Amino acid sequence: MSSPRVRDIAAQLGAEVLYGHRRLKNLATNRIVAAMQLQNSLNWLQPDCLVITPGDRGDIIAGMLQAHQSSSYPALAGLVLTAGLLPDPAIARLIEGTADPLPILSVKTDTFTTAAQVNEVHSTLLPDDGEKIRLSIDAFDTYVDLDKLEKQISTVRVRGMTPKMFTYNLLERAKANRQHIVLPEAYDPRILKAATALLSRGVVELTLLGDRHDIQQVLNKHSITLDLNQVAITHPAHSDRLQDYAQTFYELRKAKGVTLDNALDVMMDVSYFGTMMVYKGDADGMVSGAIHTTQHTIRPALQFVKTKPGFSVVSSVFFMCLEQRVLVYGDCAINPNPTAEQLAEIAISSADTARTFGLEPKIALLSYSSGDSGQGEEVEKVRLATQIARDRRPDLRLEGPIQYDAAVDAEVGAQKMPNSAVAGQATVLIFPDLNTGNNTYKAVQRETGAIAIGPVLQGLKNRSMTSAGAAQWKILLIPWRLRRFRRKGNRG
Repeated sequence: MSSPRVRDIAAQLGAEVLYGHRRLKNLATNRIVAAMQLQNSLNWLQPDCLVITPGDRGDIIAGMLQAHQSSSYPALAGLVLTAGLLPDPAIARLIEGTADPLPILSVKTDTFTTAAQVNEVHSTLLPDDGEKIRLSIDAFDTYVDLDKLEKQISTVRVRGMTPKMFTYNLLERAKANRQHIVLPEAYDPRILKAATALLSRGVVELTLLGDRHDIQQVLNKHSITLDLNQVAITHPAHSDRLQDYAQTFYELRKAKGVTLDNALDVMMDVSYFGTMMVYKGDADGMVSGAIHTTQHTIRPALQFVKTKPGFSVVSSVFFMCLEQRVLVYGDCAINPNPTAEQLAEIAISSADTARTFGLEPKIALLSYSSGDSGQGEEVEKVRLATQIARDRRPDLRLEGPIQYDAAVDAEVGAQKMPNSAVAGQATVLIFPDLNTGNNTYKAVQRETGAIAIGPVLQGLKNRSMTSAGAAQWKILLIPWRLRRFRRKGNRG
């Protein structure tokens, strides 16, 4: 298990593979430096031995290749030629005449340095390494007491949800109920790379909006391996749905002065076309916002999808994937200065969104004071919003007004609000206005290296579809921002 394969050595030394590309999986269990004359070096050979020698030692190279073929000596793993020296043309001709030669690597470092570096190469376990995988499983089955392990694992109690648990659950749920997602920004290489990854995992069915030839050019330019035969491709201007979509938009917006010609022009826009696909039931959802602004992305939904009954605003959340937990931030993208009633709606919608994504909602409505300690118009707005939300949804655990540190830190929460069921363990944090929320999520993202997923829109109405089975579907429109900042400020 600890022995590297020749491909590990080539990769970690940055070596050039001269010959034997088909045998790079050879295990290098032993290694020698061949500095003696050939007849003496042969006596040191062991099974699966990696031979390190200067590239101009044609006698060693030829002799080791012959020894590998001979039944009198053990099979070798390969050769590493040092000092940047390549085999003499006569030796090269000899190697090239071999049907299946040993791996022969070339490095620029001297023999002593190379030997030291080879000694530090670590073994890797890759998905195609069936031999090591079987060995690992056999070793586990032989030496691990499964009953004892199961008893120990059963006592573990998980607190909250880690980012890995969150993303794993998302993928598993997506695989179990594959949805049809439309991607309007099909010329962005990030979108195409994401599409490739999703299709390889069998997570979704996809429609790309754009011209097939232009999309293929982007794939070729960025060496993206997406097979366009695995996705649907629709160009709005050439779609057989264009007239129907335009007519629908016209009927929905004619009271606002929209003409049928206007509607046709509007439906040429990929954001409008993609949103209409969801509205008409031709797709289950849309992911956008990598190129387009949030405003451009969500405007179609606000114009003709509208809010669901009982709600007056569409709002948003970010899923903040911190090092050991996932928090929900709302609203950090849509509403500049919500009223108390709107803030209550945002809290309720965010709680429902959190639960939809597998997070237990414990909602903190944030302010610059906790409990009854502060006074002021902004504090009173949060206090009223909390009461409205409690009246509407008594099943939810809500706290507000509360400061951020008291909401997320158990020690601070116990000190400032000792009788609260939310303080110190909040999972959903509702900011009093867009200025506070947007700056906070960006600050946390940059300073902690957190991944921010969103904004995810919420509060859009459901639509009943009459079809075989009279299915219900729900619009989940996601203007997508997924960014990760390292501590040095580099953007990944």
